[in-house]
Amino acid sequence: MEYGDYECPYCGQAYPIVQQVQKHFGKRLRLVFRNFPLSEMHPAAEAAAEAAEFAGAQGKFWEMHDKLYENQERLGEALYLDLAEKLKLSTTALRQALEQRTFEARVRADFKGGVRSGVNGTPTFFINGHRH
Repeated sequence: MEYGDYECPYCGQAYPIVQQVQKHFGKRLRLVFRNFPLSEMHPAAEAAAEAAEFAGAQGKFWEMHDKLYENQERLGEALYLDLAEKLKLSTTALRQALEQRTFEARVRADFKGGVRSGVNGTPTFFINGHRH
């Protein structure tokens, strides 16, 4: 399990390593991502997490997740809408979800779960129940 922040430079550095680990282990590895936006330091992180959750509600979480990390230097509404269009998701629905904070509760629940588990920075990984 990874607790991550889409704007965190350390998460960005970890992203290709996580991909390599996934490729190496294949179906023997189950990766779970939880949102842990450090909004005070990373003002775009929460909206990015909400955009990922919007995509996830339509079965495209990992595609959006990957593109957010691959475009970390461009985080913002213009990128989210561009990625939604490329993923064949409704840009109108995404814009509305971001404006209405439709996925805020989901992102906050991930964050609170992380705090309860002892997460205080990103990225934080739990491997077989052990915090790293």
